[in-house]
Amino acid sequence: MAQEFIQVPGPLPDDAFYRAVACAAEPGGTCRKPFLRWPDHRRGNLTVALSSVKADLPSYRRDLYERGLEEALVQINALDAGLRLRRIDGPADIEIHVVATPPGEVMRDTGVPDLDGALLPLGRVALRARGGEIREALIAVSSTTRRREIASVMLEEIVQGLGLMTDIRGPAYRRSLFSEDGNSVVRLRGQDAMALRRHYGERGASTPEEES
Repeated sequence: MAQEFIQVPGPLPDDAFYRAVACAAEPGGTCRKPFLRWPDHRRGNLTVALSSVKADLPSYRRDLYERGLEEALVQINALDAGLRLRRIDGPADIEIHVVATPPGEVMRDTGVPDLDGALLPLGRVALRARGGEIREALIAVSSTTRRREIASVMLEEIVQGLGLMTDIRGPAYRRSLFSEDGNSVVRLRGQDAMALRRHYGERGASTPEEES
């Protein structure tokens, strides 16, 4: 689990923005994390499941998480970014758990060993990867997330589960999905969309920044 943020003074060129969210590179700096992607043979049919929900969560709040998940998949699939996500019931490549843990506390008794013992900011992603290839993604989202933030948090965590794991902090990016300081974006646009397309699109197999 590694979801730090990059502080930036102003707008970044596309290359610098992509490297910031994909490998935690400071502007003009080197990568601090490896590039992680789902392997080619799985990209056309990545499965996503709402695997567990806090037992006593009111039905109207569960509906918000359900709707947030569906809308996130629509946004990602509409990009034609070189991968396709499909919701299923049961074991999935990307599993989402709505847990009782309030933001800022350590997760306990989630029923998912890879999540228990980890601090939950609001949402959190754990990737299992080897050799730069993601094998599984586990997402935890707090059941106390504010109603108006749920859709944004679901979209951000799923995108992070695709390998773009680092946020950005700076006034120019308050309306970015990757903003460290806000959860209001529910559409993939501008540099946010560019980053995902680039991660899996024409430069997805091997990029100069990975070879240097």
